[in-house]
Amino acid sequence: MKIRAWFLAALLALPAGNAGADGAVQKLITPVDKARLENHEATRKEALAQARDGATADVAALDTVLAAEPISWSAFDMVGDWQCRTTKAGGLAKLVVYGWFKCRVSDDGSGWMLEKVSGSQRTKGRFFDDGEKRLIYLGSFHVAGATAKPYANGPESDQVGYAFRAGPQGWRIEFPAPYYESKLDILEFRR
Repeated sequence: MKIRAWFLAALLALPAGNAGADGAVQKLITPVDKARLENHEATRKEALAQARDGATADVAALDTVLAAEPISWSAFDMVGDWQCRTTKAGGLAKLVVYGWFKCRVSDDGSGWMLEKVSGSQRTKGRFFDDGEKRLIYLGSFHVAGATAKPYANGPESDQVGYAFRAGPQGWRIEFPAPYYESKLDILEFRR
C-alpha cells in the first residue's frame, strides 16, 4: 500500500505542462529528472559563472554556442547525421570543450530519436514537445561498447535536458546537473 501511495504522489507531482501532445513525457519522466528541469535556469547560471574561469579559447567556444537565441522548431527536420560535441561547464573542471563526434537522429514514427554513435561517452534517447522553441530530451548515458539502458533505469544512466534550435543547421541540448563531472553539459549539433 505504501508503494501505491508513493506512486500516486509522484504522478500528482508531475507538471501538467504542454510537453508532448499526449502528455507522454509526463508519464515517463522521473521525479529526479523533473527536479533537474525545474532547476535548469539556476543550475545553468551557476555552471556558466564557474565556466568563465576556463581557458580563453574554451570560453570563446562556449560563448559561440550560447550566442544564438532559440528559434522555433516548426518546419525543422533534424533527421540525419550530425557532428556533435560536448561542453562541460562547472563542477570538477571549470570548463571542458571536447572535439567533434558523430550523432544520428532518426524518426521511428513516434518522434525523433537521438543516438551519439562515436566517442567514449554516448547517449541514446527521445525528444518530446515542450512549446514552440524547446524540446525535452529523455535519454540514457552509456559508454562505448556498452548497451544503452532504457530511460528510467536510475540516476547513473538517466539523462534529461532541454533542446534549443540555434539556427538553420544547428541546435543544442542543455543537460542540467548531470550525474557525472559537471554542473551543466551542452551537446552541440551542426551539419
